[in-house]
Amino acid sequence: MNEIILCKLGEVVLKGLNRRSFEMKLMSNIRRRTARFGKFRIYSKQSTIYVEPAEETCDLSGAYAACKQVFGIIAITRALPCEKSKEAIFDTAKTYLADALTAAGSFKVESKRADKRFPLNSIQLSQQVGSLLHRAFPKTAVNVHDPELTVYVEIRERAAYVHGPALPGG
Repeated sequence: MNEIILCKLGEVVLKGLNRRSFEMKLMSNIRRRTARFGKFRIYSKQSTIYVEPAEETCDLSGAYAACKQVFGIIAITRALPCEKSKEAIFDTAKTYLADALTAAGSFKVESKRADKRFPLNSIQLSQQVGSLLHRAFPKTAVNVHDPELTVYVEIRERAAYVHGPALPGG
């Protein structure tokens, strides 16, 4: 699977009956800002707007920079989707965040299980993936209180998403 952009929504999620119209306006703004960087599939689910490249020629870095400027996005991150299994999540984190894990003195894994059908709860998933990552990167210590790097795992409807820390949005 290809890398995507996850845009976390701010106060829009509190808008009640007209929430969808706010989400649609945000997606329209994102579509307009990312158009010059290629064709993207943009959709909203569970208080997150997903920006997926629809073609191999898309400039994800340019689209990421453009999305950071959109008002209403509270946080933004690049993520790599993978199969919803502990092994696939570990493999994805190990390869996708290898440079960051090697450079960090300490790390922790923080999981969010929006898909409750996933067999492990958030704490179990964080512990098991963290343990596997610690074995793969033994020079990087586990520190759940004050880590240099936090590895995020989100179990969503379509896939699991692995990413590093999000940056503030527009």
